[in-house]
Amino acid sequence: MKIKEIKVFVCSPGRNFVTVKVITDEGTYGLGDATVNGREMAVVAYLEEHVAPCLIGRDPQEIEDIWQYLYKGVYWRKGPITMAAIAAIDMALWDIKGKIANLPVYQLLGGKSRKGVTFYAHANGENIDDTLDKAQEHIENGFKAIRLQSAIPGLKVTYGVLGDKKDYFELQGSRPLPPEEEWSTAKYFNSIVELFKKARERFGYEVNFTHDVHSRLTPIEAAKLGKLLEPYNLLFLEDAAIAENQDSYKIVRHHTTTPLAIGETYNTIWDCKDLIQNQLIDYIRVAATHAGGITALKRITDFASVYNVKTAPHGAPDLSPVCFAAHMHLNIWAPNFGIQEFVGFGNEGLNRIFKHKFTVENGMGVMSEAPGLGVEFDEEAAAEYPYKRSYLPVSRLEDGTLWNW
Repeated sequence: MKIKEIKVFVCSPGRNFVTVKVITDEGTYGLGDATVNGREMAVVAYLEEHVAPCLIGRDPQEIEDIWQYLYKGVYWRKGPITMAAIAAIDMALWDIKGKIANLPVYQLLGGKSRKGVTFYAHANGENIDDTLDKAQEHIENGFKAIRLQSAIPGLKVTYGVLGDKKDYFELQGSRPLPPEEEWSTAKYFNSIVELFKKARERFGYEVNFTHDVHSRLTPIEAAKLGKLLEPYNLLFLEDAAIAENQDSYKIVRHHTTTPLAIGETYNTIWDCKDLIQNQLIDYIRVAATHAGGITALKRITDFASVYNVKTAPHGAPDLSPVCFAAHMHLNIWAPNFGIQEFVGFGNEGLNRIFKHKFTVENGMGVMSEAPGLGVEFDEEAAAEYPYKRSYLPVSRLEDGTLWNW
């Protein structure tokens, strides 16, 4: 069997998605997700100019060798564009291997380690009561873990809060240039503890809560926040501070027992090696699309297991259902799986393009038993939703200083 053709598609059913289709000379094909939000066309160019021509004629079942060829075999290693391109090819090859074997990918990884995949849902509100009302809806629908985010009083906009938008697709899919939003650490601290105090008063301690800081704090500020939230027993505090300097998390870790999670922008094992081996975090949140695919995430997962670090893959709507499927197969297999972020199955357009049989029951993802990844891609439907440039916002302090995303 040989790789005969590699197609790259970009569609925008509310958000832009880059999808790769690897086709063999025997007609079997596999799908991969190469979406890097705000930089989608850069990945398309990388795939079409520098990856696809090199793979025609190769054996699609040599997944590891092709991964190493695309990573170790190039002068310019790593980076989000390169690793997303590798990821998409890697997912597609696992999809092909599963279809050849007539087995879902998780069976090729080693089989199930659990009955289903525990999800955490998002509750975002205009104020604390609104946030908790939305959390109540998730609890009534069976979710046992919820991320709480509330608009910060005194700021015009709080990232992640929907405002007058109906969903993340409408919120994040129509910004042709990046808007600039203000951030105030002082105003954030004035309200964040009250959010979790009221959440525990209302729901008790049976529900798990998480919170995403979106890297807006310095390490010592993150340490302070973690300590303030200890009485409310969070499952984890996400992206409490930037960790380009991985040693900076020692400051956070040494001051609080609130569990820490990070990694959704990481591209390789090297971005999180020190955080994991020094046990400075509790959950690693790398995504298959952004960190080299199933092959790379399996490697990171095994490495993390040595240090009692669990996985909690990024699951925002900047990843296509193909990546979601890859995560589901990894999650059901991984012995050190922790939890999966989940924001729903998207809008009508997305579900016309990507078809699958994954479901949710009582806050837990139920696997598809289809061979391969279990996702089908409708090319004609995708063509009805052309690429639409859109960016995430830029963050500035109130005095105008550019701040961490």
